[in-house]
Amino acid sequence: VETYCDGRQDGAQCYGALGGTVRLQLMDSASEIFRYQLFKNTTVIILHWRNNMLFNLIENRSSFTPSNGTFRINNLIRTDGGEYTHRTFNSNGQISEPQTLQLTIQAPVSSVLLVSECLSQGEMKVSCSSEGGDSPQYSWTLDGHTLTDAQLLSGNSETNNITLKQDNSGQLICSARNHISSVSKEEQMSTCGFIFNNCTLSNGTHISQWVEANNSLCIEPTKAPTTSTTEGKESGITVSIKPSTHITPSNQTGTLPSPSWYISNLPIISGILSALIILVVGVAVVCAHTKKQNNKPKG
Repeated sequence: VETYCDGRQDGAQCYGALGGTVRLQLMDSASEIFRYQLFKNTTVIILHWRNNMLFNLIENRSSFTPSNGTFRINNLIRTDGGEYTHRTFNSNGQISEPQTLQLTIQAPVSSVLLVSECLSQGEMKVSCSSEGGDSPQYSWTLDGHTLTDAQLLSGNSETNNITLKQDNSGQLICSARNHISSVSKEEQMSTCGFIFNNCTLSNGTHISQWVEANNSLCIEPTKAPTTSTTEGKESGITVSIKPSTHITPSNQTGTLPSPSWYISNLPIISGILSALIILVVGVAVVCAHTKKQNNKPKG
């Protein structure tokens, strides 16, 4: 990993990756500078005189380029971090105002792990952890948008542990980053098999809660009506009478049925009349046959 930092502004904050390379822009050019010094804390790191490098404490892994004023450090170690001060002198020995920068060395984040778990009421708990990396910071997005407090039961978009509310699903991404690296992990999230019930039952009870999808509270059980069946043996006609149907005999006192009653029960009445007609015709045929046999002359 290679990072760059512009240290030409006094008090600049710079970062380098552990084991990586950092390029510090200390000035525009040192070619016309009579004498130049770079300190780390109170230790002289480089001493440059009239375009000649007189001293470099970490020469085996660093270099200074006068033409562009860049100091490059390779194979960064923890102790490379600290406050760096550079000073310039003119040919008369006059010193310019010293400038400082702060260099911080961080281990890069190498990977991210996502672990999700469904809770008892259908919420989704998600944990995001990073491997390696100094001072990682976390961020979350769902379908490309930063998570909001309205979507979260606990945590926030900058913590590594969050709990999503029941109605959230989609592509969830956790990112872990520090000043020199950034790694992310994504996972397709679905609801935990819960649905939201919002209804009022016939007894006036109002239901407004999350329940398991196979345990809906808004469906009231109903008792299916039973039917009784009477079969006419002679006619082969099947008549089904619903329990809610009541036939009032003509000699029973009370209010006569309305016309709609006759219309609704017309199939039943027709079936009964058909059976009676078939029965009467059958009896008539039998009687006629018997009479014919009786009228024959005896031999």
